[in-house]
Amino acid sequence: MFKFCKYLSATTLSAALLVNLPASAQQAPVTDPAPPKAWHLLDLKESGFYGISLKQAYMFVQGKKSKPVVVATIDSGADTSQTDLKTVLWINKKEIPGNGIDDDHNGYVDDIHGWNFLGGPGGKADFTETTEEVREYNKLKGKYASVTDSTATNKKEYAYWLRVKTVYDSTVNKANTEIGQLSPVMNALMVTSGYIKRGLNLPANGTFSQADLVKVKATNDTLSQSKYVWESVFSQEGAGSTNAKIIKDLSEYLAKLNNDVSPDLTSRKRVVGDDPDTMDGKPYGNNLVKFADAAHGTGVAGLIGAVRNNNYGINGVADNVKLMIIKAIPNGDEYDKDVANAIRYAVDNGARVVNMSFGKKISPHKEWVDAAFKYAASKNVLLVMAAGNDNQDMDLQPEFPNDTFLDGSSSDADNVISVGASGPRMGQNLAGDFSNYGKKSVDIFAPGVKVTSITTDAEVDTEDGTSFSSPITAGIAALILEYYPSLSAKQVKEAILGSATPLRGTMVLKPGSKTEKVDFTTLSKTGGIVNAYKALQLASKMKGDSLAN
Repeated sequence: MFKFCKYLSATTLSAALLVNLPASAQQAPVTDPAPPKAWHLLDLKESGFYGISLKQAYMFVQGKKSKPVVVATIDSGADTSQTDLKTVLWINKKEIPGNGIDDDHNGYVDDIHGWNFLGGPGGKADFTETTEEVREYNKLKGKYASVTDSTATNKKEYAYWLRVKTVYDSTVNKANTEIGQLSPVMNALMVTSGYIKRGLNLPANGTFSQADLVKVKATNDTLSQSKYVWESVFSQEGAGSTNAKIIKDLSEYLAKLNNDVSPDLTSRKRVVGDDPDTMDGKPYGNNLVKFADAAHGTGVAGLIGAVRNNNYGINGVADNVKLMIIKAIPNGDEYDKDVANAIRYAVDNGARVVNMSFGKKISPHKEWVDAAFKYAASKNVLLVMAAGNDNQDMDLQPEFPNDTFLDGSSSDADNVISVGASGPRMGQNLAGDFSNYGKKSVDIFAPGVKVTSITTDAEVDTEDGTSFSSPITAGIAALILEYYPSLSAKQVKEAILGSATPLRGTMVLKPGSKTEKVDFTTLSKTGGIVNAYKALQLASKMKGDSLAN
């Protein structure tokens, strides 16, 4: 699973550790001005922010009738009671709620809004997992830990073991490093949060936001330093954040890191009860899609189709969608079995677009996922994927899933779009510094820096990540299909990619670098940023495909 925000950066880390310095030695953090809450929807020429020109898109289709489009999110679930979502959820009308019977005979009992492939008996869910390389390392180490090149008999499996071990070593080393860095940050945040709450006369379980800090009267160095720490944190975390949410996010991230170092390898069997290495067709999971870890999926769903113009939360990109919620992504890496089955569930139950804001570095059963991709293509379903947040070249270091199939049948599927993350302003920071990229592997960029969406424990939250770029693009795909339902997945992809103007000559910081600049066009196939208005214009000129539903 991709980290959906960057949690606390090195700047915030330094700020948190400044608590032992006198206040006079500290300086306020320097950050770019925050963009407007809905900058990702704006038009560059009209506002100066490199959004998707959504107002212009709706003006283009004004007066036209739209048809509802089912969009599936394969994610961490969603808050089905969220004000901005509850009226736009997909409802399986063939199923009678709560009767414990598979009324529509699709293999899933009481799947009213979707399905939970991480679910188990008793309403449980396996939502805390480790990474795939940790699972595979522990599965194979007994067989290959003492094997060498000269003694290996199964050369193919041994080569796979070596790759797994390389990735495992990197993951565990990084996890140990981050635990060492972030544990004192967590301690500092807990301590300083307590001082701020006392300064605001809040109870021990009280929460505060950036706006509340102006009320804190720094009567001593300790309170002054605590205020500085939280000013630094809030300046990076964005609108909608609270001390409770930030501490919760960091706690969950530290739990994930610790699970990489000291993994719980029995949770899948204990909670779900199936064998994730066997694709046997037996039913598993449950129908509960709302759990404590639903914030990521809630934000993703909101960007696609949150209720528009209701004076709450945000406006989704598409205005006539039904959101199918499929829970298959834990706090850790997803299982190939779940991804393949989730795609097939979405296709079989009427989704035209599937959003996939997740990814990992090892795919032990890629053939299952490849087959699901091909199945989606055969049924004319578009898959929109986040490129990932490791600031790496996907052409050199691919992540999974991807559309480079093991059988060599495709390296650029007609029904798959991979999306990188762009920032709000033209200039050297136009490419998100965390975003993966690739001239051959990433199709297009879309807003993914300081993007605001709905969440589970507040009205809105602002985060970074290609996890947001993907649903914004998926929302545009849905919008196209609302007004041009006869178009095929291939044609929708063509309209979306064609909407991006190649930004030749725009020099940007290469993701992950503070100094090296590259031409923006080298970062993706299109070399540009998605635009809803232009995509609708292109779609309007296309003749409907006979393959379309």
